[in-house]
Amino acid sequence: MGGAFEIRLMGDPVLRQRAAEITEIDGRVARMVDDMLPAMYDAEGIGLAAPQVGIQRRLFVFDLYDGDGPRTLINPEIVETDGEWAYTEGCLSVPGLTFEIIRPKEVHIVGRDLDGSEVSIEADELLARLFQHELDHLDGVLLIDHLKKAERKSALRQWRTQLSELQPGAPAASSSSGPVPLVGRNSADA
Repeated sequence: MGGAFEIRLMGDPVLRQRAAEITEIDGRVARMVDDMLPAMYDAEGIGLAAPQVGIQRRLFVFDLYDGDGPRTLINPEIVETDGEWAYTEGCLSVPGLTFEIIRPKEVHIVGRDLDGSEVSIEADELLARLFQHELDHLDGVLLIDHLKKAERKSALRQWRTQLSELQPGAPAASSSSGPVPLVGRNSADA
């Protein structure tokens, strides 16, 4: 079951490093994406950034389960934002914990697809949040970094408890709490 990759958990130093630009979109990048998708689907996620599987490259995969299938954004950059939207957000690298986070409601993101073609997407609400969340991973930022100091301290205590409950060797996203908002397939219903 699953691809070649396991999802890294908060505390892994790879999640705190800025990922490097991809200079050549080739078969290696395509194979990386092919291996990332099963990890995302097995965890019931809607997005997965390369650093979450230990690869320090600026790319993420996503699938909103809306019939468009999986997509990839390489070297993404948000060029414009607008509005504010509070939403309960979770992360495959911090399974079992969710936090209400305020982010821009709308974004305009640019990047490249697996064919090397330029991509320009204007997104709002869930898709905009997914893009911002995954781009944070490419910059070494985790969702707890968006919390106030007291909330962050509480979150870290919760994380230590949650981490001790995860079984060694279990997939990172295994949790008795069910799908996580934002990263879960049913997040649009959350």
